[in-house]
Order: sequence, then C-alpha cells, then structure tokens
Amino acid sequence: MSNDAVALVASFVYVFAAIGVAEGLRRWRGYSVELTRKEIHVSVGMWAYGTVWLFDRRALAVVPPLCFVAINAVSYLYGTFGAMETGEKGRLGTVYFPISFTLIILLLWDRPHLMVASLMPMTWGDALASIVGQRVGRRTYTWAGTTRSLEGSLVFFAASWIATAVPLAVLGQASLGAGEAAAVAAATAAGSAVVEAISPWGIDNLSVPAISALALMLLS
Repeated sequence: MSNDAVALVASFVYVFAAIGVAEGLRRWRGYSVELTRKEIHVSVGMWAYGTVWLFDRRALAVVPPLCFVAINAVSYLYGTFGAMETGEKGRLGTVYFPISFTLIILLLWDRPHLMVASLMPMTWGDALASIVGQRVGRRTYTWAGTTRSLEGSLVFFAASWIATAVPLAVLGQASLGAGEAAAVAAATAAGSAVVEAISPWGIDNLSVPAISALALMLLS
C-alpha cells in the first residue's frame, strides 16, 4: 500500500474517531453541542500536521477535506452527526472549514510550515475564544449583528499566537528561527483576531484562514 493510500485511510479514521468521541461526550456525559463542536473543530484542524507528514501528493491530500465538505453539508441538512449540529440554520462553519482546509493545501503545499500555520488561528483561536468567551466574557461588543466578548478576542489572539508560532519554528527546512517565528505569528494572530471579530458567525471559518495565509505569505 502506498504512503498516500495509508494517509487517506488514516485521515478518515482519525476524523470519524474525533466525531465518535464528541458524540460519546454529548450522549453519555451530557456535554453541550457547542463544546463537542469545538472538540471536532480542533481535531480536524490539527490534522494539518498529519497532512504534511503523511501525504506525498497534493492531489490526494485534498481528498479528505473535500469529502468532508459534502459529508458536513449532509449532516447540516439532516442532523446526521448530532455532536456538531446546533440545529440553527445559517451556521455553516462545519462546511466552510474543510473548504478553507482544501484551499490552504492547494495554495501552500510546497511550504508546509505556512500551510499548517495558516490553519492554526481558526483551529485553536476560535475554539478557545468561544469557550472562554461564553464562560467568563463580560465586556461584549457587537459587529454586523454578531456579539462577541473582549475576553474571548484576547484569548483568540493569545491562542493563535502560540499555535501559529509552533509550526513556523519546527516544520521543514524553511522553518523560521524562534524570534522571527514569534514575531510573524504575533502579527498573523493580531490580523486574524481583527478579522474574526468583524466576521459574522460561520464566515470566520473562511475569512480567518484566508487572512492568516495572506499574512504569513507576506511576512515570512
């Protein structure tokens, strides 16, 4: 079996396992859908590392996220995976994120440190900002009909900074030094935090990876 064939199998096993864990937490531990959605979200985003480590060819690396665009769309319409569906119409983040994943792979395949880093603000920043903002957010602001908290936005920036700096510093021969990685990651996290703050719910799954990729290409 080729490396790409193994990687394809591993991709689907990994993502469906993440969905299974989230569904178990929802059904048997009573976790909220908002929390289980974030568990799936982070798990899928972290597969960016698996993508650069396991796949040899870009054309096959995009197959799993493309498949999950369709799978997640079906789940959104019919509630197939309860752990990631709130039932609210218009919340298409689960569909938009694999679209972003696919486009980032196509754009930055030859620069794996940037490919992974581009997905980290949405992966970690968005998830932790949502969790913290809902629990301790007190200073709220509203933009384009969406209310967020200052505390959540600060957590988004901090989590994005750390999560973006790691792949910049450690992945591939083109990786940056620690100081440069931290500076580039900070600028990327700041831009991503601003874009996330002004993006309507769901659209940030497209806008944040886009601005992260653009900032990383320009800065590094």
